[in-house]
Amino acid sequence: MTTNGPPMERLSKIMAARGLCSRREADEFIRRGWVAVDGEKVTVLGTKIHPQQKISLAPEARTQIQGSVTILINKPVGYVSAQAEKGYPAAVQLITFENQYAPEHAARRFHPSHCRGLAPAGRLDIDSQGLLVLTQNGQIARQLIHSGSRIEKEYLVWIQGTVTVSRLQLLRHGLALDGKILLPAVVSPFDGNMLKMILREGRKRQIRRMCQLVGLQVTKLKRTRIGRVHLGGLPLGKWRYLSKHEVF
Repeated sequence: MTTNGPPMERLSKIMAARGLCSRREADEFIRRGWVAVDGEKVTVLGTKIHPQQKISLAPEARTQIQGSVTILINKPVGYVSAQAEKGYPAAVQLITFENQYAPEHAARRFHPSHCRGLAPAGRLDIDSQGLLVLTQNGQIARQLIHSGSRIEKEYLVWIQGTVTVSRLQLLRHGLALDGKILLPAVVSPFDGNMLKMILREGRKRQIRRMCQLVGLQVTKLKRTRIGRVHLGGLPLGKWRYLSKHEVF
């Protein structure tokens, strides 16, 4: 594969950049012989190609992508998003047959294989609750956590302190974290000591740090929406599958 053009890059990296799958999935598909470049099967991990070359997936790879699951959890406080740490359980441990929400009405029933390769698509810190996405689908993971993603995330925030016009203006735009100006946010009083905040980025503990910068303290935080997918009536600690009709 020696066509002229821009510098060559790893095939798996280009596949992920095109949104075909995640890099982990790309490596698996290459290893199984399910990837072709300009019609030639590639089976060697680390193979480099030119960015303009044609990549095609075998039917087996497309079937595996289509059969992957994405799970929505109403994560309680005390659970970490990724791997268990410091004695705190991982949210994936909530994904059991007993915890599936309304399984009698669900289009898909739980199977242990649905936990294989399941990874969080974004963080929700241990002190927060609400909508958390775990997925086997690399395309969805990239859509939600890629550095250029601007998908909205909506939160209800309980605070201590007085919400003033000047504080609201700063929360909406004008703050910086880690030396970088934050993107504009939608921030509005919601009910009593609550704010509704809509962000288009996800810095570590961003809302808590934003509020602290303007003299407010977060006492409770709940994520209610990611893109066009809402937490809705999903009970705390329960989970359900993302339906085929839902898109972020």
